[in-house]
Amino acid sequence: MSELDYGAQNPHVIGTLMKEAVRRAIVAIRAQRFTFEAEVKGRRASGKPDLVTNADHEAQRVYIKLLRDWFPTYGIVAEEDALSVPCTHGPHDLWFTVDPLDGTSAFVRRQSHGVGTMLALVRDGQVIAACVGDVMTQEVYALRPDSTVVFRISEFGFAEALSIDAERPLSKQHVLLRERPAAYAPRTRRVLAPEGGLFQDIETTSGSIGISIARLWKGEVGAAVFLPYRNTPWDTCPVIGLSRALGFVFLRLDPDGGPPTLFELPVTTEPYHMDHELMLIHQSRLDEVAAWWSRNP
Repeated sequence: MSELDYGAQNPHVIGTLMKEAVRRAIVAIRAQRFTFEAEVKGRRASGKPDLVTNADHEAQRVYIKLLRDWFPTYGIVAEEDALSVPCTHGPHDLWFTVDPLDGTSAFVRRQSHGVGTMLALVRDGQVIAACVGDVMTQEVYALRPDSTVVFRISEFGFAEALSIDAERPLSKQHVLLRERPAAYAPRTRRVLAPEGGLFQDIETTSGSIGISIARLWKGEVGAAVFLPYRNTPWDTCPVIGLSRALGFVFLRLDPDGGPPTLFELPVTTEPYHMDHELMLIHQSRLDEVAAWWSRNP
């Protein structure tokens, strides 16, 4: 133990270190873009292979080394090798979630989009900070502790505080899906229909969940709708933290056609299954959603 007293860490320091960790992970992943080796580590619920590469392992190694050096008493829950380090901090339960390479399948396909890396910090069951890095553009979306401002930071360090245009109706915006529309419940398909639905049109995407949802944070699309799926802390905690800070909420979609209801995604160290469809949407659009449902019982 050093005899020097460096003082307590503050939210600005923690936020800066988290961004630096994400940037170093991006560098590690990009170094493997054309020389990686991939293997199947399991099967997804859809039956598709769940892949892992040496880039996943190298990025996680970078994160764990930095987090253990910088925050030795904080816990860590990371994707690869089911890594779990308990918190020994004391009065607060503090732990990081680490998704070293979000969108491994897109990375293996050598896509120039949909590849990310994500880090979140949880305190006593609440996501208080998060960073999502776009491996291909090298942008970082960041929220520090004790703040409600989400920044989009370019590869050159230029920062833009994100905000949502609350005056733009959903009827003039697209909705983002991660599966084909036919996979959704009949009632949801009515919501998604280009003619008579809630939105102007639909777009489908794949790859990193964090980079997909960043399109909402930037205002490129108006909402996202998800099928029932297996939630993992490293996937959901960064999305929860950044979305909540920007004023987004989750709505549970009733399979029997009833109106959607507000829903809080659990923040947990263990994976769990979500057994219903969800919509992620900005709170300023809730009246518009309610009005559509009343017109389309």
